Amino acid sequence: SQENTGTPTSDTLNFVKELDAFPKVPESYVETTASGGTVSVLAFTAMALLAFFEFFVYRDTWMKYEYEVDKDFTSKLRINIDITVAMRCQFVGADVLDLAETMVASDGLQYEPVVFELSPQQRLWHRTLLLIQNRLREEHSLQDVLFKNVMKGAPTALPPREDDPTQPLNACRIHGYLYVNKVAGNFHITVGKAIPHPRGHAHLAALVSHETYNFSHRIDHLSFGEEIPGILNPLDGTEKVSADHNQMFQYFITIVPTKLQTYKVSERVINHAAGSHGVSGIFMKYDISSLMVKVTEQHMPLWQFLVRLCGIIGGIFSTTGMLHSLVGFCIDVICCRFKLGVYKPKSMSVFDGHVNSLTPLLSENAEH
Repeated sequence: SQENTGTPTSDTLNFVKELDAFPKVPESYVETTASGGTVSVLAFTAMALLAFFEFFVYRDTWMKYEYEVDKDFTSKLRINIDITVAMRCQFVGADVLDLAETMVASDGLQYEPVVFELSPQQRLWHRTLLLIQNRLREEHSLQDVLFKNVMKGAPTALPPREDDPTQPLNACRIHGYLYVNKVAGNFHITVGKAIPHPRGHAHLAALVSHETYNFSHRIDHLSFGEEIPGILNPLDGTEKVSADHNQMFQYFITIVPTKLQTYKVSERVINHAAGSHGVSGIFMKYDISSLMVKVTEQHMPLWQFLVRLCGIIGGIFSTTGMLHSLVGFCIDVICCRFKLGVYKPKSMSVFDGHVNSLTPLLSENAEH
């Protein structure tokens, strides 16, 4: 006799077939119902809607905040300035004096004669900026939206004038940048140009008439660190109008080092005519926090999106299948499964000479 032995390829295929966890059922053994079709339509609709919304979740981003101690105290800190003061440029001076009484050179600042009043388009932009700043103070969650705009580089600077001013140039726009040590300091704008002094510095204010003092000002931009287009800083859009010649405006700033360099602000207005002591001007006293915040934009990875998508499809498919089977089983038990072990009425006619009576008898399935 001759034995038929299979080839190694066929043996491998047979072994693989035995490992099949998804056996195929012939269509002749599959029964379709209207209820099953309805549930399938609902399930496929839910899958499509949830997958559609999940795609938008995948495209969205969120901000991640990480906190650590700032160990960098040797590098320089950049201060970006754009302030308009309602005085002529020859009457005011700006400089920085840090905690070590070191006067920082203000070579990076430019003094530009301008008109203090904004044009109609600039005033509209300024009002919009103030509305955004007010909302930010009330709803801190909006800061995430601004950080996303920073990543996209949305412009937030004051637009240029669209008209040629006819008024005299009665104000001075001081803009530019300064590099200071990473220690507490005082940036100020006051009367007279600053001159170096062995014990600090001084301002030549004696040659300026007291009647010309007017420290009404508008802060179009003030930031610390490298300038990043698109970010809104706490003092951007601040406008103060002086009601007296002898007013001092003080801003107390706490700088929190971050990749985007944010800071907190409080302010105070002092009127020297009411008996206070000091020098009229605009003083910004800043201090640097030792805590550093790292803000990064996070995005859902592709593999996580695919896993969530499979979970949605598989979860809806399995859940609807189980619910459909459970509901069908309950309906069968309530309506159609009372035939097991119950009495079935059987009609028989018995003639007693006068009346036909119907007597229920036990149904029998066996013949005697």
